[in-house]
Amino acid sequence: MRTLYSYFRSSAAFRVRIALNLKGLPYAIVPVHLAHGEQRLPEHLRRSPQGLIPVLEDDGLSLTQSLAILEYLEEQHPNPPLLPADAAGRARVRALALAIACDIHPLNNLRVLNRLQSQFGADEAARQRWYQHWVNTGLAAWQEQWRRWPGPPGPYVHGQAPGLADCCLIPQICNAQRFKCDLQAVPDLMRLFDACMQLPAFVNAHPAQQADAT
Repeated sequence: MRTLYSYFRSSAAFRVRIALNLKGLPYAIVPVHLAHGEQRLPEHLRRSPQGLIPVLEDDGLSLTQSLAILEYLEEQHPNPPLLPADAAGRARVRALALAIACDIHPLNNLRVLNRLQSQFGADEAARQRWYQHWVNTGLAAWQEQWRRWPGPPGPYVHGQAPGLADCCLIPQICNAQRFKCDLQAVPDLMRLFDACMQLPAFVNAHPAQQADAT
């Protein structure tokens, strides 16, 4: 049995939950409560020296970093695919996924927001403004990038089936909703979001559906 060390609000863990669901792979979840500091406990640091989640244990392997895990799942279980068959399509999808995972999300994850408070005295309103600025800016640029390099038609990021980029986009939108970002400015992204949230793989991976949701 695969084991996913997860936190219900973690967008990185959310990505992996979606991918596992899309591929129909069974897994058990072990919660790691980030807000309680469980990621810094010695037992978790043995799994992930960075003290991050997700961690996927599979067939004797302990895998970290959500996009590396998604690529591993794609190589081990290629159907249904998360990546297009053509090189240009794969480059497009990876670029869109990385724009979220590497450029938008890291500026706004919990440890950054906590550091803003502890080192710079940012109150909740200031942390909210920080979050909204980087997410609003990042999602607007993401939408423009998606428009300028059109993929095949369909309701998802790249055509008729959800894939790697959808796995990254939907958790970021969910976080943006929670922090009251300006999602009216990105209508194309909201159409993609609405299409994905019709699918059980996304619904069942949603933070509200997790056993550790509080």
